[in-house]
Amino acid sequence: MEAVTRRLPFGLSRVVAPSFLGFALINGSTFAFDLLLLTLFRSALHWPVPVAFTVAYLIAFALSFVLNRALNFRSHAPVGPQAVLYAVAILINYLAFILGLGSGLAALGLQYHASRIIAGLCEAVYMYSVMRWVIFRDTDGR
Repeated sequence: MEAVTRRLPFGLSRVVAPSFLGFALINGSTFAFDLLLLTLFRSALHWPVPVAFTVAYLIAFALSFVLNRALNFRSHAPVGPQAVLYAVAILINYLAFILGLGSGLAALGLQYHASRIIAGLCEAVYMYSVMRWVIFRDTDGR
């Protein structure tokens, strides 16, 4: 990620942290996986929207934690305290963005994929900030 960010045009290399690019790649992939699971749970299995959002979200965020810890932030701090901080962060994220914003927009009539994408954009900013400066702070944003 460091090699890629050094080559960014328009002076972006001075503002885009390598960990942000890694986060974007990992979480973009896990978000796509989240949407795939959401589609399976909602459209194929006909689960209620809040249940489908919740189960897909928990699976995708567990995968995100493991991948970000190992590949992106390369943290060597004890996993237990990080997992607790991560659990608190995703609980806040879940209540605010998934159930609050995502389910709220779906309840107002927005198609559930669109509501999940809008919620996902908001949660991306929040989760990157929490992961970089709270959960994996031992890595200095590598």
